[in-house]
Parts: sequence; C-alpha cells; structure tokens
Amino acid sequence: MDKFVIRGGNPLLGTIRISGAKNAALPAMAAALLTDEPVILDNIPQVRDIETERKLLAAMGAEVELGYGRAHHRTTICAANLSANPEASYELVKTMRASSLVLGPLVARVGYARVSIPGGCAIGARPIDLHIKGLEKLGATIVNAHGYIEARAKKLKGAHYAFDKITVTGTEDILMAAVLAEGETVLENCAREPEVVDLARLLVKMGAHITGAGTSTIQIEGVEKLHGARHRIIPDRIEAATFILAGALTGGDLMLTECDPKHLTSLFNKLEEVGVKVRVGEDCVRVMGDAGPLKASDITTEEYPGFPTDVQAQYMALATQAEGTSIVTENIFENRFMHAQELCRMGANIKVEGRRAIVRGRTPLSAAAVQASDLRASASLVLAALVAQDETIIDRVYHIDRGYERIEEKLRGVGAQMKRIGTILPKRVGV
Repeated sequence: MDKFVIRGGNPLLGTIRISGAKNAALPAMAAALLTDEPVILDNIPQVRDIETERKLLAAMGAEVELGYGRAHHRTTICAANLSANPEASYELVKTMRASSLVLGPLVARVGYARVSIPGGCAIGARPIDLHIKGLEKLGATIVNAHGYIEARAKKLKGAHYAFDKITVTGTEDILMAAVLAEGETVLENCAREPEVVDLARLLVKMGAHITGAGTSTIQIEGVEKLHGARHRIIPDRIEAATFILAGALTGGDLMLTECDPKHLTSLFNKLEEVGVKVRVGEDCVRVMGDAGPLKASDITTEEYPGFPTDVQAQYMALATQAEGTSIVTENIFENRFMHAQELCRMGANIKVEGRRAIVRGRTPLSAAAVQASDLRASASLVLAALVAQDETIIDRVYHIDRGYERIEEKLRGVGAQMKRIGTILPKRVGV
C-alpha cells in the first residue's frame, strides 16, 4: 500500500498546470452510453476513478480507448455493441460513487440496467434513492434487491420532477435519462455545479435539446437518437482550490494555469478575508501567500456557488495556521470531519461538535504518522504536512489517487520535499 513521505517547511514557488475535472469526466464517460457512435473526450485526468470507469464501461460491451501523454489526455468511447443486459458489478462499483451515473443512460438507451449500490468515500449516506425516484417518475420500474438496483423501461416518458434535495450525481443521472425520453421533462431543484453545465454542453453537442443547465430548473425535450461528439472536459476546480490553499499555507508564490477562475469565486472571497493575495487571469490564478500572517475566518459549506464541501478539509488545514478561531460548518455531508483527528495528531487544536469544527490557531504542526480516510481528507493531510516540522508519513494514499493526478510530481515541481513509497503508478503512454 502506497504512502507519501513529506518533509515540511518549503514555500511552494512556480507553476502548476491544472488537470481536467474528474467530476466532469465521469458523467461525460457515462453519457457515451447514450449513443452508438464514438464520443471523444479531451483533457481527461489520469486518476484511478477514470480507470475504474473505463473498466465499468468495457464490462458492459463498450470499446474504451484511454491514452495519456504529457500534452494530451484523451479517451474515445464507442458503445455500439452494448450488452443486452448491462450490469455494473459490485467489484467495480464498490470503490466509486459516480458509478451510479450509468443507471440513467442504460435505461434510456437499452431499457435495462443492473447496478450495484455504489461505494466511494465514506463521508456520508449520499443515498441513491434520489436517482431511483427520478427514474420512476420517467416511467422506469425499479427493484432494489441483494445489493443491486435493477431498472427496466420500454420507453421513458418526459415528466415534471423536483429533487427532494440538491444532488449533483442525481441531477446528472436523470438529465442523461431524460434526453432520450419521449416528450418534455422539467427538472427542478437541480444542482448548479459547473460539472452539470459541462455535461449538458456535451449532451447538446450529441444532439440533445437542453435549456437551463446551471440554474435550478432544467428543461429537456427528448430526442429519438443521439450521435457522437468531441468535447473538452473543464478544468478541475477542486484540484485548483487545493493548490491555491497549498500556496497560501506555505507562504509561497504559485501560478496555476489552464484553470477556470469563474468556478472559484467563493474561495477567492474567503481568501481575501484570510489575508491571502490572489490575482486572477482569464485561465490562470496567481496566489501569493507571503503577504503576512493568516487571519482566522469561518466557512460554511453550501451547494454551488457556495463554498464547496470538497474544499472544506483543505481549508481546515489552512485554518490551523491562521491567527484566531475559525468555525468550519459542514452542511452538505455528515461525517466529513474524519481528517480533524489526524490533523490533531500533528498538533492542530480542533474540536468537533456535530456539523461544526472549531479550529484554534495558530498551532505549530509537527511530523506524525497519519492515515487518510477519504479523497479530500488525503489532500488536507498533504497540505498540513507541507508546513509541519520534520517528516510526515501519510498512509492509504490510494484515496488521493482517485481524484488527483500525480499530485506528488506536481508538488515536487514547485519545491515540495515529497515522495511516494510503495507501488509505482503506470507510466504514460502516447495518444
């Protein structure tokens, strides 16, 4: 099992290129199931969840070519010969929550899907029932038995459906199902995340009729058939936020390229309160963390465009080095403070009270052996290790490999003393 070994104390200086967004690439790959023509996706990140999705689609009969080069990451998916009874097995689904995204496309395209109830990060229930209710509203028959969701429909029919609560994957799943449904579908209380908008753009390129993506109400006029398309995945706003916080935390001077600053407004607003200088270009961000002592500031996670839950853990690492008390309130998922205990092992002063964590700073951090519990908790521990005294060992870094592309290489490139011990990631191959 891989570990990271990090010696803290170096300011991060230089340039980091931001990868494509994992949370946009996964639904885009699932969308390829909606057509029998090739779908080409550029700017795919080289992370484990993408490889898991490749195996998942291939197991259903799709042809998936996945190639990584230094300049171009691309996948080509052709689902012309899908299985008549496609199944997403537990062995694949158990490691990745986004595997539920194949449910809607499969029912819409072939009228049947059998999907194991998904896994992924252990940070809350994130129930699949919001997907099930939406598909039933479109006319699908759903059976939940033996750990699998089995869905059938001769032909989905448009409907008016309001999500009980905002859900990103639920919005994406029902959106993909609705594009091949007969008639008009209106979805309300939709997620407004950039990844939802990116999926809608791909679907429109494939021939779908969609309006309202990026708002709380999306209208879809179903079509008989979709065709192939080529699409570039948006930059990963969570990776960008992680490196921005790393630069601020270490007192560094980082330039992030090939990102979309429009997706990071809530973070920029918070950094201004904390005392970090940020300069924004059209597709780049410069963060200067040497402007003076960090100041405590509270955050509350919210659905987009609010402060993202996927950046909460990384912000908590920053808060340990800010002067004063910061209150971190987690409103999206329960049980998403598991990193707090590990940060305390490094010397942080954090008290968790239900959905609130009280962080008292500034506390010097020191090296410790710590363990990652989920994807973003892993990133939080990496950030803390970058400013901790001596050498920190982070175990179970397979979590971070699910969503960050070669993070140790990117951080070493800007001055971090960081190495991976254990299994070596596969080498790049040309595309």
